[in-house]
Amino acid sequence: KVDVSAKWKLTSGKQKKASVQWYVRVSEIPTGKISLLGREPHPQEVFYYESRSCVDEVDAESIISTVQVKLRGRDLYCRMRLQFSFHLTELSFGTFIDFLYIQILLILTESSLLSTTPNTPRTPRHITPSIPSRSLPARQPANVLEEARTRLHVSAVPDSLPCREQEFQDVYSFVESKIMDGTGGCMYISGVPGTGKTATVHEVMRCLQHASDMDEIPPFHFIEINGMKMTDPHQAYVQILQKMTGQKATADHAAALLEKRFSSPAPRKETTVLLVDELDLLWTRKQNVMYNLFDWPTRRHARLVVLTIANTMDLPERIMINRVASRLGLTRMSFQPYSFKQLQQIIMSRLNKVKAFEEDALQLVSRKVAALSGDARRCLDICRRATEICEHSAPNPSSTGLVGMSHVMEALNEMFSSAYVTAIKCASVQEQLFLRAVIAEFRRLGLEESTFQQVFVQHQALCRVEGLQPITVSEGLAVCQRLGACRLLLLEPSRLGVQQRVRLNVSQDDILYALKAD
Repeated sequence: KVDVSAKWKLTSGKQKKASVQWYVRVSEIPTGKISLLGREPHPQEVFYYESRSCVDEVDAESIISTVQVKLRGRDLYCRMRLQFSFHLTELSFGTFIDFLYIQILLILTESSLLSTTPNTPRTPRHITPSIPSRSLPARQPANVLEEARTRLHVSAVPDSLPCREQEFQDVYSFVESKIMDGTGGCMYISGVPGTGKTATVHEVMRCLQHASDMDEIPPFHFIEINGMKMTDPHQAYVQILQKMTGQKATADHAAALLEKRFSSPAPRKETTVLLVDELDLLWTRKQNVMYNLFDWPTRRHARLVVLTIANTMDLPERIMINRVASRLGLTRMSFQPYSFKQLQQIIMSRLNKVKAFEEDALQLVSRKVAALSGDARRCLDICRRATEICEHSAPNPSSTGLVGMSHVMEALNEMFSSAYVTAIKCASVQEQLFLRAVIAEFRRLGLEESTFQQVFVQHQALCRVEGLQPITVSEGLAVCQRLGACRLLLLEPSRLGVQQRVRLNVSQDDILYALKAD
């Protein structure tokens, strides 16, 4: 506030008033307002602020202090800062020639009057960080072995899915028929890890989406959820609702909205195809999540197709109620572990005429993995490691020698001779039996964790099969604790006793390899 006239007035109540005017500096004017002047303002120029929100008279008691504004040549400066949003009326410098001192009244603290406060920086319009463009193109493989490593990576998308043609056709026909008829249904897909379940379903959906784009089938909506990415099974409701409608809600509210959506008729409703991967991890005590996933497609107006993927073949019978299991009887599919010939064909199709392996070396890898689990991902990892060993062992780094038997054997020893495998081989007979009991119980339940009491029942049965004297519960707890101390098992606090939960800290392949080697 600036008192130009220095006039004081007394009201009827003898309250002293001050006649004031309002001014502001150039640095405090928004850029859009300065452009209205039509010229470049002087850095020290002062402008008159005229607005309805400004009052001409203020109480004298509101004056805190004064600040000097001095005239040096034609440069005005002021030891203060004001920020307003206003309409500007230009005030020339000539207005101030007759005034050596101008009283400026502030509604700020006295400390702010005596210091120069820097202008608040403006927020840039584009504050989202961006990744700079690549200045150089990605480096191409220098030799055959690097090319093979790129093609054999598990994240590389293959041109085709060999050895799963029949499964592909069955899933494709099932989903296509539901989309064409405008009906719902569910399919339970099971198989051990690394048998191509998820890759096959993704390829089916890609082909169906292409057929929809070509107007060969009606349009549909595809969404996917993964049980491994959820901290709680009930989050499945939240993710399904958000991906279908873009709406966010709590788990209970989302379940109610989905129930209403799948139970109510709606014109022009598109078919929704829902892929539920890692179904094993959506297990709850009441089984309400799994029940809803399999019950919604049976609703008359749902137009919902559910494809579930799990690692256990008998999961519905083991942990789900009978009426849900009966609905899956005609829509089951089981992916069998790959045989050594199929694994060899998968590797050859990935390499795609890139000659990097000797034929015997490929056959050795395929037979070793097929004898353990038939996991194609483990087979690819071993082959990639073998190419690295071959490249580092070559006398000339630029040479393109083929991966031989010795390289594959070294890769196999590294893969299956870790500290965990050595610990399993050196474990006692009862400890090895307990690990076998853990695997057997996991496969029976279709889950990746169990209680000590359930595993102990399997351990007792294995002792009888092996002709060994069954151990007591106390001895079994001691065995479990020793395995937990070696970090082969992950255990809950021991105070829970027989109800403590047990999980593996190593892969089942490592355990099977170590025990089969003995």
